[in-house]
Amino acid sequence: MRCTLNFYKYGIASFLCLILTSCTGGNGYSNGKLIGLPTTVGKLTAAQLDEITRKVNLEPLPGTAQCDVTVSQINYLTPGVQPGEITNSSAAVLVPSGINCPGPYPLVVFGRPTVLEKAQANADLTNPTTDLLMTFLAAQGYAVVATDFLGYAQSKYPYHPYTHVGTEVSCMLDSIRATRNAASWLGLKLNGKIMISGYSQGGHASMATQRAIEQANSGEFNLVAVASLAGPYNISGALAYGATHPINGVQSIVPFQIVSYQNIYGNAYSKTSDVFNAPYDGFIATMFPTLLTTDEANAMLPTGTPEQAQAAMFKPAYLTDLATNPKNTTFADGKLQDLLGWNPKTPSILCGSTADPTVSFAINAQIAYNDFVSRGVTSVSLVDVAAEVQQKYGGLDANTFDLAYHGALEPPFCLQKAKQLFDAHK
Repeated sequence: MRCTLNFYKYGIASFLCLILTSCTGGNGYSNGKLIGLPTTVGKLTAAQLDEITRKVNLEPLPGTAQCDVTVSQINYLTPGVQPGEITNSSAAVLVPSGINCPGPYPLVVFGRPTVLEKAQANADLTNPTTDLLMTFLAAQGYAVVATDFLGYAQSKYPYHPYTHVGTEVSCMLDSIRATRNAASWLGLKLNGKIMISGYSQGGHASMATQRAIEQANSGEFNLVAVASLAGPYNISGALAYGATHPINGVQSIVPFQIVSYQNIYGNAYSKTSDVFNAPYDGFIATMFPTLLTTDEANAMLPTGTPEQAQAAMFKPAYLTDLATNPKNTTFADGKLQDLLGWNPKTPSILCGSTADPTVSFAINAQIAYNDFVSRGVTSVSLVDVAAEVQQKYGGLDANTFDLAYHGALEPPFCLQKAKQLFDAHK
């Protein structure tokens, strides 16, 4: 899209509204206010989207694409961690179109998985997560907004508050507001229904956003379905368990989490050497998200099995304290992010895999589900895709299967389950 075309299409009032970011789309919030104009990244036809799934042999999962999809990037205001802070986040907006997809559309707000590269944006046609969102959701008639979260892509925030409930929720909610504010510019017709999903870190953000809407924002958002996928809903329990049962990615994910809580609360450690061995104590506090390439970053981190990588990275005394001391400050900070002890109302699924080597199904999805059911909640279903992943990819060599499991093999199957739920509430 060119600015001149939209100037004539929408008129001077709408045009100036977007440029000056002075309109709130009628929601009354400054949060979610647009910063500048949306940027169109590209458009893929239904045939091109079918080719994406064909190349990775996933055609049966999303079904044949019904819509063309335009990918745009928006930039919007949202709070920082500390009271009174206002910053920004960017997001991708996926807009369906075509003769089979006249709209109006439900809006899926999606939380992306853990990303270590600071520059990575969801509004990128080469991003694997964006491919999945285009083929499984947007190509099937869902509008999608996928926030980049604080500290990534266009965000000016100085760090990323990793697995932090408050800013995950504000980024997700404000991405909905921003999409509504940009809808006229994007030619997007929405039907008012909101659905939430997210994978891995985004699964945590998904459930946290569901809780926030149900408890405090139901008048603003018509939430009809939620699919939280392979998320760490029991953060404190996962940290404690992981201290003696290290996960795949322990050398990056866990330091990222600990340093994030130090940045947020200032209490995770007095000095990095309290937690990390040399040489990692010298640079880990400023490493993630990184501007390095994946290869450059990996070269700086310990390798080997999860047990070997954990032993190289962490002080044994710290791990023991994390595993056994409920007053450990990292454990206590994680406790603030736990998503247990509330009663979901919206039809929901918790999807994951009992074979996931990174986000433990037993420690997270199963414990969350058991917690909900113990109080009589009937709106949540637990879904295990381990058998489907095994059937599809069990022929891979063991090392490739293990390393790719959480990040690449599991997501399509859980996203299919999300689509099935959403189709019932579309």
